[in-house]
Amino acid sequence: MKFPVLSTLVAVLLAVPLLHAQTPATPVATPAKVPWKRVMPATPAGFTLVTKEVAVYPEHTVTLTLYVPDKAGQYPTVLDIHGGGWKDRQVEQDKPMMERLATHGFVTAIVAYRLSGEAKYPAAINDCKAAVRYLRAHAAELKIDPKRIGVMGGSAGGHLTGLMAMTNGLPEYEGDGPNRDQSSAVQAAIVMAGSQDLIAANKDKSNPGAVAFFGGTYQEKPEVYEQASPLQHVRAGAPPTIFIEGERDSLKIGRAEMQEKLRALGIETELHTLKDAPHPYWMSQPWCDETVEIAAAFFKKHLGEPTLAKP
Repeated sequence: MKFPVLSTLVAVLLAVPLLHAQTPATPVATPAKVPWKRVMPATPAGFTLVTKEVAVYPEHTVTLTLYVPDKAGQYPTVLDIHGGGWKDRQVEQDKPMMERLATHGFVTAIVAYRLSGEAKYPAAINDCKAAVRYLRAHAAELKIDPKRIGVMGGSAGGHLTGLMAMTNGLPEYEGDGPNRDQSSAVQAAIVMAGSQDLIAANKDKSNPGAVAFFGGTYQEKPEVYEQASPLQHVRAGAPPTIFIEGERDSLKIGRAEMQEKLRALGIETELHTLKDAPHPYWMSQPWCDETVEIAAAFFKKHLGEPTLAKP
């Protein structure tokens, strides 16, 4: 006995996989990769790489890595505060940026401050203040104009940069480092990819990096998080402060609010957003060069050109 209906059904079912196999799958769209190139340190011609000890502690010796022009004169100076979540030392990674910035007419320096695994807050900000005091105390030796010092830094270094700038002249942030007869004030600042409100950034969550740095959660030490938030210290007399952020980075908490406060006080501020830039953009090209161009223009405006010795 023949079953024509059953035979037809079997034929259709057998054909289904074949039909599917012959239909090309729709490709899934993937985000376009942005080409980037890691840059490596190389001391530029006409400069000498110098390392100096700022302060010696049992847990760490605070140092400055400097690019000093060979040509005689007095130079405006820019101190860099490296990032690394307050726990990693990233001096080498920031060298290419500071090497390039030096060629625009600056002495540049990078401070290796105490990390969270070596000493809790406020050790890091104390070390950054001590670094500026060292630059002034040794200005003649390092060809520095002590009246013209700026600061910049990214990520955790961006947080510390904002704190440096907003606490000019506040003795409770100085620490016990040397050269206390010198000022730690800075005349201009660039915050790169760094949150400025540590309260808002940590009150609803426990960030292991912040806990290690501050020695507890926000709930445990709210007064410490408040003291460490640059946003809390914006006041008249703060230096011009601009911000550089990457288009593909996360939101930097407190930056917009800090700019509102600065503008209300008539203090210069602006935001530069680098197209397609990730975190940390300043360590790779093309964003390293873009960052240096912005920084050079800003610091030249507020710190000026070098005063070169007459031949």
